[in-house]
Amino acid sequence: MFENINIRRVLIAPLDWGLGHATRCIPIIHALLAQGYEVVIAADGAPAVLLAKEFPSITILPLRGYKIQYAKTGAGLFWQLLKQLPRIVQTISTENAWLQKIIVTEKIDLVISDNRFGLHTKLVPCVFITHQLTIKAPIVWVEKILQKINYYFINQYSACWVPDIAGDINLAGVLSHPTVLPKIPIKYIGLLSRVENKKIAIEFQYCFLLSGPEPQRTLLEKKLVTSIGSLPGKALLVRGLPDSNKELMAPLNTTVYNHLPTDQLTEMLCASEIVICRSGYSTIMELVRLQKKAVLIPTPGQTEQVYLAKKLATTNWFYSVEQNALNLSTQLNEAMLQLYSIPDFYFFHSNDLPALLHKG
Repeated sequence: MFENINIRRVLIAPLDWGLGHATRCIPIIHALLAQGYEVVIAADGAPAVLLAKEFPSITILPLRGYKIQYAKTGAGLFWQLLKQLPRIVQTISTENAWLQKIIVTEKIDLVISDNRFGLHTKLVPCVFITHQLTIKAPIVWVEKILQKINYYFINQYSACWVPDIAGDINLAGVLSHPTVLPKIPIKYIGLLSRVENKKIAIEFQYCFLLSGPEPQRTLLEKKLVTSIGSLPGKALLVRGLPDSNKELMAPLNTTVYNHLPTDQLTEMLCASEIVICRSGYSTIMELVRLQKKAVLIPTPGQTEQVYLAKKLATTNWFYSVEQNALNLSTQLNEAMLQLYSIPDFYFFHSNDLPALLHKG
């Protein structure tokens, strides 16, 4: 696909729907740098802050995100997203026009878009990264419509990289393994993770890892903080707020960080006995990398997270509980006693990059 293209300068742009798209771009960026490519990042808000801390020497071009806002209830999420649809469509159009200019002014040879629908052009090869070839919906006919829309945008790209494993034993299930694939070349590249497993003595009994758009991030934080103080042992709370300096009043047994860079977060996760977090796909990939016990709390109404949490709990890879049924003391005891059987999946490595770039 890219055999006759001289790739030197690469633009990579993650979606701003939570921090997961930005964090899973980190191993891609490291791989590009290790292979000698120049990297330019396009982002704004919290993803831009996070990536600037990880890569202080890389140029970050301001590119407005989709600014998705969740509803306060799971039932209201569909209508909340529907209200934002005109703005999302406008953002896709705006980012596409932005890209046509940036390709020339920044001398970009390759574009890698993590779930941003508008970052495609005929001027250079463009790669789309997603684990959601199927977008789950509560109604079958709605799901079929969403897939057609999804494929319409994906097929504008030169190739699609799926952060999962081909075959029956995979992580994302039907999300990444639909019956019918897009028309462009599809490559399953292995799981993406910014963390590496380390042998570190356990310091915390519990690590609470928050993420995702508001107001659901804050709603879960409030629910957790009221219960953490009654837990035996030490707790760690990472709030998922890289662009905030506001302090949180937390129980005495809890160490709180607004954000941790990759190296520190890795150490803290390895030093925790069990992780309590959202069932976002990027977070799940990191838990698999660390072979870490975890309680998954899907964001209410977010069908992808609900599907993943149920799937992974059924296979005994993780423990899962709905947010409105959360009872920390009881469920953490159950989760501690559960027998886990997380497979040893293949993870993307920088040495995989040349084959991807030269074969599409």
